[in-house]
Amino acid sequence: MTTQDHLQRVARPLFGNPRKSRLMTGTAVVLGICAFGAFGVVPLAPDAADLPVTTLTKEIALPDLSQQIAKVDGQHYLREEKMRSGDSLASLLHRLGVDDAAAAEFIKSDKTARSLLQLKTGKRVQAEIDEDGELISLRARIAEAKDGPVKNLVIDRKGEQFTASEVSSKLERRIEMHTGEIKSSLFAATDAAQIPDSVATQIVEMFSTSIDFAADLRRGDHFNVVYETYWQDGEMVRAGRVLAGEFVNGNHTFQSVWFEEPGSDQGGGYYTFDGKSLKKAFLKSPLEFSRISSGFSMRVHPISGQWKQHKGVDFAAPTGTPIRASGDGIVDFVGAQNGYGNQVVIKHWANYSTAYAHMSRFAPGIHKGSVVRQGDLIGYVGSTGWATGPHLHYEFRVANEARDPMSINIPNQRPLNANEMARFHEVAGEMIHRFALLRPSDSQPTARLVSMH
Repeated sequence: MTTQDHLQRVARPLFGNPRKSRLMTGTAVVLGICAFGAFGVVPLAPDAADLPVTTLTKEIALPDLSQQIAKVDGQHYLREEKMRSGDSLASLLHRLGVDDAAAAEFIKSDKTARSLLQLKTGKRVQAEIDEDGELISLRARIAEAKDGPVKNLVIDRKGEQFTASEVSSKLERRIEMHTGEIKSSLFAATDAAQIPDSVATQIVEMFSTSIDFAADLRRGDHFNVVYETYWQDGEMVRAGRVLAGEFVNGNHTFQSVWFEEPGSDQGGGYYTFDGKSLKKAFLKSPLEFSRISSGFSMRVHPISGQWKQHKGVDFAAPTGTPIRASGDGIVDFVGAQNGYGNQVVIKHWANYSTAYAHMSRFAPGIHKGSVVRQGDLIGYVGSTGWATGPHLHYEFRVANEARDPMSINIPNQRPLNANEMARFHEVAGEMIHRFALLRPSDSQPTARLVSMH
């Protein structure tokens, strides 16, 4: 077959038979075929099997195992264990992987290091050891303050010598938000929602003036709560203050938010979301447990025998019973005053003041000008002055006029001023938003959200 015949055979499917076409010139056929060849015919690559093969040979040195082992030498390992009931120092160190007689002897003999032996069950202990089990360092939390940083025991090795020290550590503050539903009791609901008992107790205190938690709770009641927690090394150390709470009891909803103006000497308190204080400004009794031995009334004075007005309330209690400030204020007088004996007078907001007489002694640090909070210790029950036995004489005064503290309508805490109210609305607004996130749906009755601060 000639080249011409081959081209015609390839072109025939596209252009028809060029021999029968009267309108197509030979040149046109050639051009058409060339165009087809340009776009449709791809030259085949040579078969890889037909290509020559080049073989390269290179020797690679094997790694020296002794060098690899040397690299591992000097490695340190971190182990963590929890104290168990009945643990001894030997059993604890064994579980930590510590095989170091010198370290064990140091812990037993050093006054600071020995605090490790007093750790309670469940407390975590971290140890850093080398490949031979020798102790490099040890760390354990040994003290937890109600507020502020915690104290850690730190044991370090320097050469062949050990040192032990107590180091304060700042905690990480988190804000947790939980919601729960009442099925039997409040504490059962808080347990189910993984809320600490200390937070549950604060919920009771916040709403105790509105809800009887022993009789008023109903199945289906629910609550939302926002509170602080403090953490160290990924472990919760303690729960802090409840920042806000919402409790739905039947058809009634109760809400409360904690507010404290930064830099203010007035302290903080719980308020409704419209800024009304939930805290009473004064305690009914400055003593936790006592009985009233003489009320606010006319009586025969036990010393003079004269019939006169008794302008306070006497609380009988043993000598040394702690006396609490009944409200926030500033100490206006401390000292002995005629028949009152040892007395403290506190000025409160507006025209309110309170007096505490016949004390055996004053609390440390109490002096004229001292700022006190409701419930602060100010002194101890005694029988100084004109008294026939140990008791507290308590006076409640309005514009320096004595009133009966047992019958007076106790006002709520001092209201917020305009500047405080502006700041309060910011705090309350944040908590309202958090509650909106927490309100459960029918398909999800409980929830938990955590934010870091």
